[in-house]
This record gives sequence, structure tokens and C-alpha cells, in this order.
Amino acid sequence: MKLAVIGGGSTYTPELVSGLSRERERIPIDELVLHDVDPERRAVVGEMAARMLERQGFPGALTVTADLDAAVEGASFVLLQLRVGGQAARLGDETVPLACGCIGQETTGAGGFAKAMRTVPVVLEIADRVRALAQPNAWIVDFTNPVGIVTRALLDAGHRAIGLCNVAIGIQREVARLLEIAPEGVLVDHVGLNHLTWVRRVVVDGRDVLPELLETHGDALARHAGLPLRLLEELGAVPSSYLRYFYAHDIVLAEQRDGVPRAVEVSEIEARLLDIYRDAEVSEKPALLEQRGGAFYSEAATALIASLSADTGDVQVVDVRNGGVVAGLQDDDVVELPARVGAGGAVPLPQAPLAPELLGLVQHVAAYERLAAEAAVTRDRATARKALLAHPLIGQDALTGTLLDTLRLDEPAAVGGSGQ
Repeated sequence: MKLAVIGGGSTYTPELVSGLSRERERIPIDELVLHDVDPERRAVVGEMAARMLERQGFPGALTVTADLDAAVEGASFVLLQLRVGGQAARLGDETVPLACGCIGQETTGAGGFAKAMRTVPVVLEIADRVRALAQPNAWIVDFTNPVGIVTRALLDAGHRAIGLCNVAIGIQREVARLLEIAPEGVLVDHVGLNHLTWVRRVVVDGRDVLPELLETHGDALARHAGLPLRLLEELGAVPSSYLRYFYAHDIVLAEQRDGVPRAVEVSEIEARLLDIYRDAEVSEKPALLEQRGGAFYSEAATALIASLSADTGDVQVVDVRNGGVVAGLQDDDVVELPARVGAGGAVPLPQAPLAPELLGLVQHVAAYERLAAEAAVTRDRATARKALLAHPLIGQDALTGTLLDTLRLDEPAAVGGSGQ
């Protein structure tokens, strides 16, 4: 089995390498390829990965390359973890919208749309090479944000793709910690769209324990969501932390205007991580990596790859076509929810209808994502304006024109992309 990581120069990569090596009995990889267009990151992270694999006794081959065709040729799995434009582009996503009175965030609202416009064309170009050169039944696993829009664009273009996010596994691990049980014993019924999800049930030993959790550990769950406990109790669900951009919009906007952008913090962390990776004595992922974000990413990625390759049929939270599972959404909308994963892909588990206060927001954002995916491909200004109009964090005609001009959303897409 050959697995190619596109964006292999990411500072996340040692976390992923550690997970793949640890799970090599379940994922029999013969060749791991790290591809990146940035020569410095490619070299530094590639050497770090080589030391880690040697230390862990990895029996396969490691290839580090800038040649995309060589990376994906014959691959069974292609994992996408790109950041087109790097942290500099992210900084624009997080700061430019603030001048318009809009939330600045790299996956949500105007910033997320800017990122989609940059990213989708690059990802589709990569996917076309996968289609031409990889194994006929190869899977594209997308961890590249905005995951919902990127996965939709891949599926719309006919690619064999599944989206992956670490939000659900993060909530699962938090619940397991609170209950002091193994994570494998916790199933979170996490449903919605990527970065717009709620946990409506927490199943332990076949029983929903969410009401008890809210009663005994409600404060901890509220802190995890960044929202008041009262709101969680009224919703009867635990929102993902990304719902704070909607439920506490004015508070978040004020914080962003006064605070340091996350892109600046991440750039500083990445610089320190790369310095650590340059140390020839370091062969384990450093503790600092936990501050980078993407917690439990490797566990989610390795579990998904293992299930797809071994046809295990276990349940994982992924991003897939709705197919009628979430009532009120179109069949071809991309949803994020528990699905049974096997060699043929992921089949969403049945879902109870969303409550009106959840469904209304999901429908709103699903319409935006449909238009955003189209605009990223067609580069049509009118479609881009419609997408921004449809987003509940924007929704004003005057803002759409200003954002299109200041974020330069209707310019030709950038080419290339380094690791997240």
C-alpha cells in the first residue's frame, strides 16, 4: 500500500507519521510519500519524519518529493492537508473582514470563503492527477479546510473522496476524560455541516448519557464550546466551538478587533516547531505540537484509512453526501455525521430530524456552501456575491461587493500549496 500526503511539509506531519507508524499492523503501508512545494519545509519535516520512522522500526520506504505525479502514482490513499497561500493568506482571512464588521476566521464566513476560492481549484488540479495516476480505487481523504466545501467540490467533480475533521474526535476525547473511561467506549452523535455541528447524544454502553453529562459536567462542556451552559441546556445539545461565531457574534468580533490574530500565534508556533524539527537528535513529536491545533488528527486519519482499507465497518464521524439522512437538506449536500466505514466508503447512520433552531442555520449555511463551491470553480462574480449573501454572518448586498474587492475573491486562483 502506498500512501501519499499532499502538504507533507506541514508541521502536523510528525503527528500523522507517528500515528501511521503506530498503527502499521492495521495499515500495512509499504511506501509513505510526503509531497510539498516548499523546499525548506519539505526538507526539514521530511528529515524529521525519517528519524521518527527509523526510531519506530518502520519497515517501508519513505519518499519526500516536490513531484506531484511521482507522489500520487500508484497510491491507494492520498491525504490532502494543504494551506494555499500559507499563514500570510490566513492572516488576511482573519483580519480583512474585520474592517467590514464581519467575523475574521479562516473557515467560517468571509475568510472561509476566501480560503475556499484559493483552495478548491488547487485541490481539483491535484485530484485530476490522482485520477490519472493513482490506483483505480484510490481514496482521497480531505483534511484541507474548509473541509465541507472542498469535499463537496471533489465529489461534484466525480472523485472518490471523504472529508475528515478533528472536531468530533476532540469532543469524544473530552467526554471520555470527563467520564474517566476509554474513548472507544464513547459514541458522539455529532451532526450538521463541517464546523457547524452539534452533539445531540452521547452513547455509552448503548445508553444516551448526555442529559447526565450536562448535569454533572455541564460547566466543562460549556467551556469546551466557549458558550454559556444555559444555552447548551436549552438546546439539549453541545455545539462545536465554531458555533460561537454565530451564537456570540458581537462578543467574538470585539475580541478579534482587540486581540492577536490566530495566524500570528500559529506562525510563531510553526517557526519554533521547525527549529525543533531541525535538531538531528529529535525523533519524537514535541509537546509544543499540541499548541498548533489539530488535536487527535492522526487518530482520526489513521482510523479512517484503516477502516477503508480493511473493510471494518466501524462507525466514525466523516464528511459525506447527505443522501436523505438529514431531513431538510438536499441529497447532494455534504454533511458531517457518524457513518459506517468500509471498503466501499462511508454510509451515514440514520438521524432524527434536526430541531428547528438547528435546521434553520444548517439550511442557510448549506445553501452558502453550494454556491461557494460553484463560485470557486467558475470564478463567476455574481455567484460569489450570492454565496456571500446566503451566509448568515454576511448577508448584506453592500458587504458582498466590498468583500469581493478587498479580499480579491474574483481573481484567478492561486497555484500550488504547502502543508497546513
